[in-house]
Amino acid sequence: MKGIILAGGTGSRLFPLTKVTNKHLLPIYDRPMIYYPIQTLKSAGIQDILVITGTHHAGDVFALLGSGQEFGVHFTYRVQDKPGGIPHAIALAEGFVGNDKFISINGDNILFESIQPFVEAFRNGNEKSRILLYAGTTEEAKRAGVAVLKGEKVMQVIEKPAQPPAGNWIAIGAYMYTPEVFDVIRTLKPSKRGELEIADVHNHFIKTHSLKASKLRKQWMDAGTIEELHRANSLVQKTSRGKTK
Repeated sequence: MKGIILAGGTGSRLFPLTKVTNKHLLPIYDRPMIYYPIQTLKSAGIQDILVITGTHHAGDVFALLGSGQEFGVHFTYRVQDKPGGIPHAIALAEGFVGNDKFISINGDNILFESIQPFVEAFRNGNEKSRILLYAGTTEEAKRAGVAVLKGEKVMQVIEKPAQPPAGNWIAIGAYMYTPEVFDVIRTLKPSKRGELEIADVHNHFIKTHSLKASKLRKQWMDAGTIEELHRANSLVQKTSRGKTK
């Protein structure tokens, strides 16, 4: 399997911290934010990684990551000329992916457990998409795509619901696909926000009975706001201290 890290966007929710830098280069405790999704992919056995970033500060991303030798992986880069939504960014990976299955992870997602079992299940399974779910707070769910569950089966994903469905099961920013997803993305229409929505991709695979979901057991964070950035720094610091005892 191959990996994709989505590290574009304008970082508007973190302004003015992002006025002169890419948000994925901001520190989470003792390392840049983007190091965390890199480690998530590497620990899942993925070494061939495409980093997709925007035109603003792209050179800083290249300078920080280099070829990937420092991390024990191999990086390829693509530039998204302007924000168009997560599916729009994923579509840039079609040539990189080829005929392989892949996982796309948002560059501001911080996970506290290995996703290797989920990646292996997808690698060896027949489904065309697998998403990861996290039981968040109601406030977190209002800012995310949230899964409607019937038992363990995902019936629908609702984007930023005013009243989240029971369980607050957030579809976090880590998505596994076969190359068929690129055909799906070509059929999408922009939402009222003027962007392609990842929830529409999820719902396509739900309707065709080809999506499975796995539930995270530990903490997940989207460090895309000032408040969450601060919380991520505090939580990672506490976790790191615990490992040194």
